[in-house]
Amino acid sequence: MVVPRLVIAAPSSGSGKTTVATGLMAALRARGLRVSPHKVGPDYIDPGYHALATGCPGRNLDPWLVGEERVRPLFRHGAAGCDVAVVEGVMGLFDGKGDTDFASTAHVARLLDAPVVLVVDAARQSRSVAAVVHGFATFDPRVRVGGVVLNRVGSDRHEELCRSALAAAGMPVLGAIRRDDAVSTPSRHLGLVPAAEREAEALAAVDRLAALVTRSCDLDALLRLAASAPPLDAVPWEPARGERTDRPVVAVAGGAAFTFGYAEHVELLRAAGADVAVFDPLRDERLPDGTAALVIGGGFPEVYAAELAANEPLRAQVAAFRGPIAAECAGLLYLCEELDGQRMCGRVPGRARMTPRLTLGYRDAVALRRSPLTEPGERFRGHEFHRTAVEYAGEPLFRFESGADGFGDAQVTASYLHLHWAGQPMTAQRLVSSSRSPSVLR
Repeated sequence: MVVPRLVIAAPSSGSGKTTVATGLMAALRARGLRVSPHKVGPDYIDPGYHALATGCPGRNLDPWLVGEERVRPLFRHGAAGCDVAVVEGVMGLFDGKGDTDFASTAHVARLLDAPVVLVVDAARQSRSVAAVVHGFATFDPRVRVGGVVLNRVGSDRHEELCRSALAAAGMPVLGAIRRDDAVSTPSRHLGLVPAAEREAEALAAVDRLAALVTRSCDLDALLRLAASAPPLDAVPWEPARGERTDRPVVAVAGGAAFTFGYAEHVELLRAAGADVAVFDPLRDERLPDGTAALVIGGGFPEVYAAELAANEPLRAQVAAFRGPIAAECAGLLYLCEELDGQRMCGRVPGRARMTPRLTLGYRDAVALRRSPLTEPGERFRGHEFHRTAVEYAGEPLFRFESGADGFGDAQVTASYLHLHWAGQPMTAQRLVSSSRSPSVLR
């Protein structure tokens, strides 16, 4: 299968990858193309903007979370029926796990055999841009840098100097974006504010990015570069089918406080035999009718702690719920007894609070006990990303190289560990097979 595709990378974070990738996705969609959006790494926020730009689910490609062997199949699954795929990188092009390039943008570009567009922040330099690009283009001959987009160009003269230096180095310039504060996106303690929390403003921002890329980049040249990618020989990923036929309802937390989730999770739950219903813990006072299991993923409950605490009817339902619950990070906080002094659901014996410390990184975890998603001794590859801490009253659910975390019992799996269920598909099967319908205590 031939899938025209590009990887949008940069020498470092903050160079403008998200601006270019999201704007390019929206600009190509405006041309009438069906665009498949992807993001390297475990990030949840950028795919939300990608989904707005394309009208398709934003999907992640992370060799650490799902295994190298699943990257191509997952890519082909997401790109099915699309005209072109745009993959936004993570951090700098060669930055991976620890001191390796495993799970880096370069790693994924190699796995996809995709040409790379390097976004370079040209502010405060001119001819030196060519030296930077030359270094990145030659550092790993297995990675093909097919062109450059200059970002934060200050003037016509500045652009001319950069283009001249890159031409002498034999590197095509596919775009030059002027400094424009109007296209900035608000941030807070864990990065950009998710699109789901500011949908109208986010849509307007995506429109501005599309206009910016359309007037600043050579879309035809970018499409030609995408079309130069060779065929992919992988079979598209498909979620494993379960034996359940009574379609129990799995309620998945959503709304502004719980915006983190991978598209494949819902697909896996449905394939396992469940009907998926989304509920908003900020607004809904009852779980969906017939709820047999709960999935409470990541997000920003610390931003909405007072509002979550004020929804006493739903907290009481979650506290009384006796079906299986899978919770991670934000979900863990919501299940605790307290979050920053605000009452939560009390299903996890622990208290959570904000801290000034960022906890970030991949984890190779071993489950210590049985829970709805785990068996003792099983290994799980996950990711942590939070500025909160939980003081647990019991023994941890997971142990990993830098410590231990989580709470688990016969009904609850809760920890800071973000899992990509495509890498461990038995998780969805276990959750659905262990659910009872209906199982909400009334």
